[in-house]
Amino acid sequence: MSGKTLKLGISPINWVNEDVLELGDHYTFEDLMNDFESLGFKATENCRKFPKDPVELKQKLADRGIQLTSQWKGVLFSDPSRREEELAAYRKHVEFLSQMGSKVVVTCELGGSIIGDPRRDPSERDVKPLSDEEWNAMVEGLHQAGEICREYGMKLVYHYHIGTNVERGEEIDRLMATTDPSLVHMLYDTGHAYYGGTDPLALLEKHADRLGYVHLKDVRQDVRDRVSQEGIPFQTAVIQGVFTVPGDGAIDFEPIFRKLNEIGYDDWMIIEAEQDPGVANPYEYAKKGIQYIDGVMAKLNSEG
Repeated sequence: MSGKTLKLGISPINWVNEDVLELGDHYTFEDLMNDFESLGFKATENCRKFPKDPVELKQKLADRGIQLTSQWKGVLFSDPSRREEELAAYRKHVEFLSQMGSKVVVTCELGGSIIGDPRRDPSERDVKPLSDEEWNAMVEGLHQAGEICREYGMKLVYHYHIGTNVERGEEIDRLMATTDPSLVHMLYDTGHAYYGGTDPLALLEKHADRLGYVHLKDVRQDVRDRVSQEGIPFQTAVIQGVFTVPGDGAIDFEPIFRKLNEIGYDDWMIIEAEQDPGVANPYEYAKKGIQYIDGVMAKLNSEG
């Protein structure tokens, strides 16, 4: 692999959870920056603890030599009655990320989901499947959002995600088949692929031409098995530690990194391990992830 060096970033969600607000709420922006800098990371995604003003945030990140790569944006494009307001909010989000120098917009359809569809009761535990009409509306909205991203020289990267209508392999395949490759790219998330029952390597091989961004996370097999057996909902599974850093779970990352190198992916890869920071110290786990990835890369580089 001739000395390939990875562009590794870190996700603040390892420290501060965006959905279960009590997890990591004691961490401050300065705490996060100190840890990121100490660990040697040069990129991160946005976080609820970060300054909201883009000028202030960009300066404070620049002071630490850190780039903001993206921020999650949930959408309801499957509901045509909301299209105008959804696209207006999306454009505002893209404008913010553009100001921050980001190149990708992490995007996820929340229609029918259990992780953020405001039209559904929070107690509902099952994903409500989209009708063909809703799916087509979602695709149309994604194309319009992709056009907005293109206006700003950015890419829409779709985040398939547990608890949504695009979580399993066949749903990811359908999304790739029904969307324009020039407007909708894939956020390759190893952990969500594995959790959803898809071999991450096979998924990468199948949709390598759609790759736009990477999240690196691992899955603890014992927790995943218990989740399946007991019907534990996704948010609870996260709290119970279903996700962890690369090298601490069931996924073999060596062939994944070999494939990423083979296809020439050379942009940011974000280490993400959404856990309870009170149980899994985020600094120590990030260090563990780096050490594992360094070991894998040293082996691959030695292959020449």
